[in-house]
Amino acid sequence: MHSQGGVVNREHRPNVGIDVSKQHLDVCLGADHQRVLNDADGWGGLTRRFKEAGVDLIVIEATGGYERDLVWALQSAGMTVARVNPRQSHDFAKSMGELSKTDKVDARMLRDFADVLARHKDRAKYITPLVDAQRLELAQLMTRRRQLVEMRVAESHRLEQARGRAVRSIQLVMKTLDKQIEVIDTDIDSHLDQHFKQQRSLLDSVKGVGPVTILTLTAALPELGQLGRRQIAKLVGVAPLANDSGQRSGKRRIWGGRGEVRAVVYMATMSAVRFNPPIKAFYDRLVLAGKPKKVAIVACMRKLLTILNAMLRDQASWSTLKHEISAQST
Repeated sequence: MHSQGGVVNREHRPNVGIDVSKQHLDVCLGADHQRVLNDADGWGGLTRRFKEAGVDLIVIEATGGYERDLVWALQSAGMTVARVNPRQSHDFAKSMGELSKTDKVDARMLRDFADVLARHKDRAKYITPLVDAQRLELAQLMTRRRQLVEMRVAESHRLEQARGRAVRSIQLVMKTLDKQIEVIDTDIDSHLDQHFKQQRSLLDSVKGVGPVTILTLTAALPELGQLGRRQIAKLVGVAPLANDSGQRSGKRRIWGGRGEVRAVVYMATMSAVRFNPPIKAFYDRLVLAGKPKKVAIVACMRKLLTILNAMLRDQASWSTLKHEISAQST
């Protein structure tokens, strides 16, 4: 790595694209393609190789959590990683005229995307912040809880159609899943108290924000309290994006962002518009002004997220900010 006038020169440092699947990692470094197992040995080997090559930036798609441990391993070794939304990388591939899709092609396109982001003037905003080990463990507990709940829902649907001895089998499985959910809820509760007690206490002071919302915001949105209100809204996917062209002024829409976070913010908002007076007043005012209910709900989602972001930024509880919040909502 060279520098001129204190500015890092990255022109001659290679970048990497990694296509992630449950079992394998397809890696494109320069012109070389490599496939390794998606496990600790695979991550360790890649880390050593990347350090030897002087890699600048590694781009990885978000793939439902299969990339989470890899990202942490690379970052812990001092690597710079950009975990991108699949929509971004797919749109980039289309813009480059690449219509075929294989793991090897995907890795190469992610490397090309890394070449662009590495030299982008706003490079910093694409870099994934380092997640500490405690938050990573919490994210794994959250993922496991979701898996258990999904399995229980699937069994409950099977129970509706079951007859005879199959009923008892399904009921036994559901009972086991209920116990496992209780165990993991206890583990989550203990982990939050041990490592994120202050954040949990602040979020818990808001009517409408329940345990699942607190868990998801803490595990999957480490940037909460660290970014400005517009940035955090865009990151979650509740910021209205422009759709204008020439003389046409199109409707603003929301899209992208972190779906699992947006889902819990939506549920928290639906509760808040009923039981949280400032949010309810804001919602009612928008509806009375003629805004469609869906638009009003999204605006309330954005407002609630902004408030939570300010609370963590200032380390202030809801009661501390409620007078200011109430004034803004009327």
